[in-house]
Amino acid sequence: MAFVEFKDVKKVYHMGEVDIHALRDVNFEIEEGEFCVIVGASGAGKTTILNILGGMDTLSEGKVILDGKEISAYNQKQLTSYRRYDIGFVFQFYNLIQNLTALENVELASQISKNPLDAAETLKKVGLEERMSNFPAQLSGGEQQRVAIARAYAVQPEVLLMDEPFGALDAQTRTQLQSELTKTWQEEKKTCFFITHDVEEAVMLATKVIIMSARPGRIKKIVDINLPYPRTQEMKMELPFLDLKTYIWGEVYQEYLEVRK
Repeated sequence: MAFVEFKDVKKVYHMGEVDIHALRDVNFEIEEGEFCVIVGASGAGKTTILNILGGMDTLSEGKVILDGKEISAYNQKQLTSYRRYDIGFVFQFYNLIQNLTALENVELASQISKNPLDAAETLKKVGLEERMSNFPAQLSGGEQQRVAIARAYAVQPEVLLMDEPFGALDAQTRTQLQSELTKTWQEEKKTCFFITHDVEEAVMLATKVIIMSARPGRIKKIVDINLPYPRTQEMKMELPFLDLKTYIWGEVYQEYLEVRK
C-alpha cells in the first residue's frame, strides 16, 4: 500500500444554484519520502487536492488514505488533531506573527507538536542562524519564507504541503530556496506535495510530477523525474532536464489552450 492514496476523488462546490466541479475521478499513489510537484492550468484543482489532503476541505466522493488511515472519513475532532500533528503547511504568503522573532515563530508552532525538532537547530538548517532574533519586518521575503519552512518542519509532520511558496520571490532568491529546500528534504525525508506554475521549478525539485487537466481537474499524466540530487543550475542546460521540461510544459500548455476555448 502506498503512503498517500487518492481513490476516485470528486469535489463539487455548490455556489447557490451553480455547481462547480473542481475534481473528478482523481486517482494517484505516492510513496513515503517522495517529493511530489503538482502542475496544471489555473483552476485545475491543484490547491483543492492540497486542501483535501491537509484536512482543510472535504471531498464529495471517493477516499483519501494516508499511511493506511482513511482521513476522508475523519470527523471534525479527528481532522483538528490531524492538521495539528500530521500536516505541515507552507503558503505563498508567510503568515508569520509580526511581534514575534523568527525563533519565537518557530517555537510557537513547536508547542503544538508531540515531538518537535529544536527550533534553533531547524532555523540553522535553513540558513538563519544569524537572524533568529530578528522580527519578520527586519527580514527579507526569502528569509521570511525560510522561517515559514522551518516552522513547518519543526512540528515533524507526516506530510509537508507547499502551495506556491516561492511564487512571490525574485528569481535569485527563488533559485537559492529551491536548493535549500531539496537539501533539507533529503536530510529529513518528509513526504512533500508542492504546487507551482513553473515547470522548470517542478523538474528541479520533484521525484514525481502530477500534471492536472483543465477543470474539472483530473490526473492527466504522472511523470517520474529520474534525475540525481543535488540538482544544480548546470543541469538545467543538459538534455535529460530539457527533455523533461519540454514534455511537461507541452502537456500543461495543451490544458491551458483547453481553458482558453
